Amino acid sequence: MSGDVLTVSVARGVATLTLDSPANRNALSRAMRAQLRAALTGALADDTVRVVVLDHTGRVFCSGMDLAEASGGAAEDQGVHEFPELLETIWHSPKPVLAAVRGPARAGGVGLLAACDVVVAGTSATFGFAEVRIGVVPAIISAVVVPRMVRNAAHRLLLTGEVFDAATAAAGGLVDLVVADDDVDAAVAGQVSALAAGAPLALAETKRLLRAERSGPLAAQFDELLGLSARFFASEEGQEGIAAFREKRPASWVPTGD
Repeated sequence: MSGDVLTVSVARGVATLTLDSPANRNALSRAMRAQLRAALTGALADDTVRVVVLDHTGRVFCSGMDLAEASGGAAEDQGVHEFPELLETIWHSPKPVLAAVRGPARAGGVGLLAACDVVVAGTSATFGFAEVRIGVVPAIISAVVVPRMVRNAAHRLLLTGEVFDAATAAAGGLVDLVVADDDVDAAVAGQVSALAAGAPLALAETKRLLRAERSGPLAAQFDELLGLSARFFASEEGQEGIAAFREKRPASWVPTGD
């Protein structure tokens, strides 16, 4: 499937959504938001898809909201109204979502990758929260950026709007793996393989646990978590995984590479 600003391919359990609008630096235009939303919905509904990858063509990963479309619009007409749903879809996706960042990411583009589970960046990738420098606030993206980043790093970088490199992004928690530009494909493939080795339902529940906000006495939390753990040990997936481990064979959900 292809669109004007996004291309989608599905192969061997991986849906690759490629931002493909280099003329406007892969900005989050009206068309890009709509096509990304539709592609994500389709990938999450496709039982053959195990992992989703966000990639890009051109030099820039994503420059953020399309400022040409934002110019002159009233508050109620701004495209940011559609952005929370997009970020929330990625954040709460039961399937792992991985971002491959090969170049600059700015503002909303940083929010897009921050909502992902795993971010692989090339050494030449750069990042920046440019909002304050053009008189706007990184409000929407803060919901996914702040939980991901080291707090003091997020504080400084969102306030200064400074451009920072991949090493700084990794140190601040925004990026998971930094590799040579020529090694991005191999690193992405390695992470996809590792993610696909996990059982689908167990991955979805583990992601829910990682995203959940927990409070209250530890004993009360253990009461809930104990029930969850016991159910999965006894589940069809759990029993298959245990059997595969004991029999020294791949579990039934592990892609064969055919």
